[in-house]
Amino acid sequence: MNLLVTINENYIYLFKIMLHSFFLNNPDERKVCVYLLHSEISGEKLNELELYCARYGARFVPIMVDSRLFDNAPTNKRYPKEMYYRLFAPLILPKDVERILYLDPDILIINPVKKLWETDLGGCVFAAASHAGLTEITTGINFARLNIDHEYYNTGVLLIDLNRARKITRAEDIFRCVNEYEKNLFLPDQDVFNVLYGKYTLPLEEVIWNYDVRNYSKHKLKSAGKYDSFWVMKNTAILHFCGKKKPWRKNYKNAFGFLYKHYMNLAEKAHDIVMEEYI
Repeated sequence: MNLLVTINENYIYLFKIMLHSFFLNNPDERKVCVYLLHSEISGEKLNELELYCARYGARFVPIMVDSRLFDNAPTNKRYPKEMYYRLFAPLILPKDVERILYLDPDILIINPVKKLWETDLGGCVFAAASHAGLTEITTGINFARLNIDHEYYNTGVLLIDLNRARKITRAEDIFRCVNEYEKNLFLPDQDVFNVLYGKYTLPLEEVIWNYDVRNYSKHKLKSAGKYDSFWVMKNTAILHFCGKKKPWRKNYKNAFGFLYKHYMNLAEKAHDIVMEEYI
């Protein structure tokens, strides 16, 4: 199984928590290769990450990206240049890598993901889940501002057929899209993905493969109580802590915050790691 992350040094701690949760709940995955696309992570930190992956028997492959390619792309503190790297992944990753699973650092993997990895894309290039939001109004807004007629996909969990993706990914298309929609880009790289590649994407079941924890009450209500916390713990594979409020901060009050802190504690004890104050 090939995993992909695109982070800077500020997210290393979170990447470690995510990876720890992956291996705890996917013990049968013996051949895992973790690819990291980055621009400025120090050699010391890369060696640290290589040792971290090696403890799980995983191979670690860091690939440096020239960040100057994104000098004119919209970014901010919350959305750094690294977020665009998943869009360029088909052009950057080695040609012999045929399939990869991209994962945001702000997620927990609480059940096996083998079924996701083995998903038949049926001719599609990508597979992703759609987060409808707290109200269905969000869907209509996304359709209007981006001029799309398909589901709006969250790219925090993204399965990619790299062989097919290499045939449709062009740097000029990505930069053109950024310039064309610049004033309407709320989540820049995710918006660009939906404009350019949404039509090539196979929808995944959100409550299994990319569960937005902010929508816990909504899912429980819509399912007439079926999707309670017991159901989630048994059936959901990936919890995604979307939004500005994050579970590693003391003031976090949303669902599953205690679960995230539990995994933080497990990883810190297992690997003697410490969360930086700026996270």
